[in-house]
Amino acid sequence: MKFTPRKVNLFNLVKLPLAYLGGVRVRTITDTEVVVSIKYRWMNQNPFRSMFWAAQGMAAEMPTGVLVMKAIDDSKVKVSMLVTKQEAEFFKKATGRILFSCKGGNEIREAIQESIKTGEGQVIVLISEGKNKDGVVVSRFQFHWSLRVKK
Repeated sequence: MKFTPRKVNLFNLVKLPLAYLGGVRVRTITDTEVVVSIKYRWMNQNPFRSMFWAAQGMAAEMPTGVLVMKAIDDSKVKVSMLVTKQEAEFFKKATGRILFSCKGGNEIREAIQESIKTGEGQVIVLISEGKNKDGVVVSRFQFHWSLRVKK
């Protein structure tokens, strides 16, 4: 499957409806970076007139997961993937449109190759940063992905 924003967004509608209904949309996909947007609105608000932290978490995980899925697809090897740990920092109220990006494509490919070579699982930490329209970082998430070639 060719990974395009349209195909991933359709996948989300069918398989991850909460993310889709919450406004999470993939904007761009390359081998090294994925950008996802989410807009503050009634569906994903908190009582403090900003975006609920869990809505930000859904949007933040998406670029990391799409990069992992794309790297696995490109490798032509069956690889199991699982988030084993997640950490987050919040710096500013998330209002308006927030863009989350992850630039870990090369590290993912290296981890998959290492797992192919050794047969062992690999853990990679991917960072997804959310920025508002002014380019100010509102939140930063770290996702620890475990990748292991299936036997």
